Amino acid sequence: MDDYQALLDRMKAAQRDLLTAAAKANTLPSDGALRKIADLEVAIGAVEHLLDEDDEA
Repeated sequence: MDDYQALLDRMKAAQRDLLTAAAKANTLPSDGALRKIADLEVAIGAVEHLLDEDDEA
């Protein structure tokens, strides 16, 4: 359980860093940056789902 929470925290921090960099840039983020942000969002959702399932068990 703690491993999942630590992973979730790292992924959220990475996504936040990418979003912050994108917000500070004067241009649109690259396709790669957008893909990473989107991929992290999906992965974050998956880990949150696992944590919710563990809480219900």
